[in-house]
Amino acid sequence: MDVPRLHPDTIEQVKQRVDIVDVVSEHVVLRKRGKDFTGLCPFHDDKSPSFSVSPGKQFYYCFSCGAGGNAFKFLMELNQRPFADVVLDLARRYQVAVKTLEPAKRQALQQQLSLREQLFEIAAIAAKFYQHTLHHPDGEAALRYLQTQRRLEEGTIQQFQLGYAPGGWQTLYGYLVEQKRYPVELVEKAGLIVPRQKGSGYYDRFRDRLMIPIQDAQGRVIGFGGRSLGDEQPKYLNSPETELFDKGKVLYGLSQAKAAIAKADCAVLVEGYFDVIALHAAGIANAVASLGTALNVVQVRLLLRYTESKQIVLNFDADAAGVKAAERAIGEAADMAHRGELQLRVLTIPEGKDADDYLKSNTAADYQALIDAAPLWLDWQIQQLLKDTNLRQADQFQQATQSVVLLLGEIANADTRTHYIRHCAEIFSQGDSRLVPLLAENLLAQVRRQRRSPQQPKSEIHVAKPWSTNALEQAEAALLRVFIHSSDCRQAIVEALDERDS
Repeated sequence: MDVPRLHPDTIEQVKQRVDIVDVVSEHVVLRKRGKDFTGLCPFHDDKSPSFSVSPGKQFYYCFSCGAGGNAFKFLMELNQRPFADVVLDLARRYQVAVKTLEPAKRQALQQQLSLREQLFEIAAIAAKFYQHTLHHPDGEAALRYLQTQRRLEEGTIQQFQLGYAPGGWQTLYGYLVEQKRYPVELVEKAGLIVPRQKGSGYYDRFRDRLMIPIQDAQGRVIGFGGRSLGDEQPKYLNSPETELFDKGKVLYGLSQAKAAIAKADCAVLVEGYFDVIALHAAGIANAVASLGTALNVVQVRLLLRYTESKQIVLNFDADAAGVKAAERAIGEAADMAHRGELQLRVLTIPEGKDADDYLKSNTAADYQALIDAAPLWLDWQIQQLLKDTNLRQADQFQQATQSVVLLLGEIANADTRTHYIRHCAEIFSQGDSRLVPLLAENLLAQVRRQRRSPQQPKSEIHVAKPWSTNALEQAEAALLRVFIHSSDCRQAIVEALDERDS
């Protein structure tokens, strides 16, 4: 948006209306400390709460990095946005009339500002229309599906504003355009109707589908997911990208989950709409879902606003997916975990079930136990790399070592890297504690060499490389293989090592 110069009166009115605690708390988990609030600073890698917000002074300050300012400065720095854009967003939020220093541009600006507000209004009315239709005779099959197959009670159906899109080609069109008199261009921009390819006119995008409103973090409807009730494909149809809706920047259920995420200090990310709904219905309200996209930095940062410990538990069919598919699903979050920017855990439900199916035959306490036992992302990767590997077979031992070295080389934090080198050495020792120091030393040397070399593409992460490059390491590797695989030689090796060390 090309924003003209704003009138000082508008800027001052917004400044008077805005509540800095209200603004900051959407991005940072704040705890009351006397008259002020504290939290983790969003402008640097804060380990303990050093970020303070003063409602009395309408000011924030970080005692670690020195970041500080008012609500305008906070949003400008956090989102890298210009001053005028921030003021306009806050003007909309706090319902301040906008004036400019260039009257000729005022009308165009008001039209641009009002577009989003009108789209929010149309989306909200469409959601109410679908909700009403669900309890109409036309929606009987959809309601029965929710009650019997999904086992949802009326309170949950209302909480998530579930609805039904009738099967007619112009039912919603007739309601919004002909009855409510919304401009057809606006309804199209909201993603609710589609122009006919042949001839003139429009038809409803969603027909004979169970409707799931998608909300932003503030609880405003911005789009829809529609599930077919028959054999129609695709099974799930989402709204197209619009002025309001970008599926890569949205997490389903966040508006309902953010308070529970802050309370639990943990977010659970599941695969589908009904996984979220089933978990909330069971009392596990800190669950959200991505909309069929790999987890990206924007979505992770959305969640990290509400959890001080930066803990995210991912629940997807990880066993069936395997490491590479899991990496694709986790996306950019994996790199953030390797850099220590979040605690990423992987929850795998037995028998490859999703959360919704699991809760049909298990309790919420059972699921919570799975959350509590979920291993860290790195631990899970190591488990998967070594799964079904016979470390007593020399070739499998060597291949496992190579794969683990490549994984450990991605860990940015030296202390964390040292911890996992020791952990893997203990695994490779197969219970013989005398081998752990030698294995750890060997792994450390390989990891150092791997980190100094040019980084491999991730798609090649499991391609074998020569295990050692100098005579000493080759000798150590050979000695380890003999010790592990030739029980007759073990005593002689131990005696020789003891003699060398004495």
